[in-house]
Amino acid sequence: MAAFLLILSYLIGSLSFSYFISKAVKGVDIRDVGSGNAGATNVARVLGLKYAVLVLILDALKGLVVVLLASHLHVETWLLLFSAGAVIAGHNWPLFFGFKGGRGVATTFGVFLGIAPIPALVIFLLFIIIILWTRYVSLASIVGALSIPVVMLLLPYPPSYFVFGLAVCLLLLGRHMPNIKRLLQGKESKLGEKVNIKKTER
Repeated sequence: MAAFLLILSYLIGSLSFSYFISKAVKGVDIRDVGSGNAGATNVARVLGLKYAVLVLILDALKGLVVVLLASHLHVETWLLLFSAGAVIAGHNWPLFFGFKGGRGVATTFGVFLGIAPIPALVIFLLFIIIILWTRYVSLASIVGALSIPVVMLLLPYPPSYFVFGLAVCLLLLGRHMPNIKRLLQGKESKLGEKVNIKKTER
């Protein structure tokens, strides 16, 4: 059961909706245009906001579905959390797309919406406020990532949830290192800025 659930979770995560939608709408591989990132932010820049919202919802659903499935099967906490990690890993390094995926923000949100819904919604609200204030999606993602282990520590969740939250936080920060560098240099693109169809620096 454990091996099956972990593999299934990873395969669900490997479904790249940004790839499917960019191919269907514009006939391009989202990883070859814009920033080269297979995520909702790059979709917003290349295809527009409505497609980005669709990708964000579908990517979040991947994480939520895996947590709900694991919960329905009444698995132990460690297996639930490992399955949650597997779906995030699948999104970041998808089997079907040469292990070249997105940053994992939306899928991580879906995971925490399943295991800690109220904190997840609060962090999502903070995410939206930062985007509206600064128009930097990457900055909102970074702040959201840093908030996860803090929330898991301050609220009455098991220690394993804090460890998982810390691991996910470090993963998200690692995936956003190029964005962090550009933010510090004042070169990060803001939401709403269109990009050339040709791939730019990731």
